[in-house]
Amino acid sequence: MSTRPRISFDSRGWCNACQWMEEKPSVDWVSREKELKKLLEKHRGNSEFDCVVAVSGGKDGSYVAHTLKTKYGVNPLCVTVRPPLSMEIGDQNLVNFINSGFEHIHVSVNQEATRVLDTIGFKEYGQGYYGWLIAIHTTVLRIAKNFGISLVFYSEDGEIEYGGGTARKNIPTYGIDYMKAAYLNQTYEDVMQQSMLTQSEKYWFEFPEQLFDGMEDFEVTHFSYFEAWDSYRNYVVAKEHCGLKELETGVEGTFTNFAQNDQELASLHYYLMYLKFGFGRATQDAGIEIRRGSMTRDQAVNLVKLYDNVSLVQFYSNYCEYYQVSMKEFEGVLDRFANKRLFKKVDGVWKPKFVVAEDLVL
Repeated sequence: MSTRPRISFDSRGWCNACQWMEEKPSVDWVSREKELKKLLEKHRGNSEFDCVVAVSGGKDGSYVAHTLKTKYGVNPLCVTVRPPLSMEIGDQNLVNFINSGFEHIHVSVNQEATRVLDTIGFKEYGQGYYGWLIAIHTTVLRIAKNFGISLVFYSEDGEIEYGGGTARKNIPTYGIDYMKAAYLNQTYEDVMQQSMLTQSEKYWFEFPEQLFDGMEDFEVTHFSYFEAWDSYRNYVVAKEHCGLKELETGVEGTFTNFAQNDQELASLHYYLMYLKFGFGRATQDAGIEIRRGSMTRDQAVNLVKLYDNVSLVQFYSNYCEYYQVSMKEFEGVLDRFANKRLFKKVDGVWKPKFVVAEDLVL
């Protein structure tokens, strides 16, 4: 969708995610793997652990940790930030991953502080788990610092794989500024200021400038830089080697059942994305499947029409309890962030004014 933040299109009307799909076969992945090996050797043995890998128990982090350990002989410390409103299948997948043979730290950040930050993100920016989004960056970096580990792996760079800024497409590592811009939408400082949290409550949520003092060689990277990223391949590997289980039915708002099953707020996150930008989780998932060649556009259009506008009314009471708001206030936030150019409210439900075209017209 042209409404996706930071997305761009070429003269053919191809977005940068599809341009990257087209470019991937010509990328020198052999050279990039050499870069990976050089990076690993640079940091190997600097601590008791060679690197930190951010994981949730899901397919991508599990794949990265498994590949680093079994293919490259790396000793990773895996770190998970406990999400609010965690789901039973997500909790079990994390246990299965740990039991498949990994050293792991599960950080339970202050849940009330998380709720405060999540509530500000929800009310002010239409981002329902903003506090947790902060923590999966700040907390992972702080654990690395505390253990003296100088290399951190995240899974894929969503900006490159799914459409967004491409300035760092050929740069393997990145820093705090990129985290704030690409993943926290440049609203981090404002949310933290509004939160009025105490200094101790902010411990796991801060990017202190001195965080990496004395660690000049500290580096953060996405594993997707070093190989042709394939989320379905990751699922197969995680299922076979790390005990990943999927839901018996599809996830709310999409046709898949094996991704982002760790917390209830993920569904709200994608529904808000749909109301703000006109594309939901089904559109995002369908785009991934088209780009990897497993789905035609016609099939994708049918699935998007079927799943993208699924209402989450059955979960509203849970969300109201979490954010400590009334149903009227909760629905008022949804109404405020619904894009009136794209949606109209019919019988209390936001319906799209637009139609996903059967044929692609450029």
